Amino acid sequence: MSRIGNKPISIPEGVEVTIGEENKITVTGPKGKLVKMIPSCLEIKREDGQILVTRPSDRKEHRSLHGLGRTLLANMVDGVSQGYSKKLELVGVGYRAAKQGDNLVLNVGYSQPVNIVPEEGITIDVPAPTRITITGIDKQLVGDIAARIRRVRPPEPYKGKGIKYEGEYIRRKIGKAGK
Repeated sequence: MSRIGNKPISIPEGVEVTIGEENKITVTGPKGKLVKMIPSCLEIKREDGQILVTRPSDRKEHRSLHGLGRTLLANMVDGVSQGYSKKLELVGVGYRAAKQGDNLVLNVGYSQPVNIVPEEGITIDVPAPTRITITGIDKQLVGDIAARIRRVRPPEPYKGKGIKYEGEYIRRKIGKAGK
């Protein structure tokens, strides 16, 4: 039995949830609006300020989609009420980030700077030359943009140089022993 799928999702103040046909869910809140299709085999009910997700049977595909559907819905509700953010750090001599308009410009050891254009609904902020903050209401999109920025120069295990998530531990290796 899915423990996550059985938990009800409480709807905070100022958030409106609309359940359309074929489980097209629209969530509107103070930060914006999200629309997502939840698997149609799941049944979504709204009862006194809460959303309940139930599955039709205990078949393997229904069990696997039960927790997923509930989590997607909960992430949508949290996103339009509070929003999501990811923080990245640049480690390395001369590695820095800057903003040009809405675009992010990274100088991370390549011969040319790398430009990153954010998706619609994503805000990239550079509070310091070695720190990047990505914010938005869609959890999946925020994580995707953060991973795309990290992929420009992933941290390497010998010196630890590169772009890493804030608080990420880089497992270090020792170099060759030498003479």
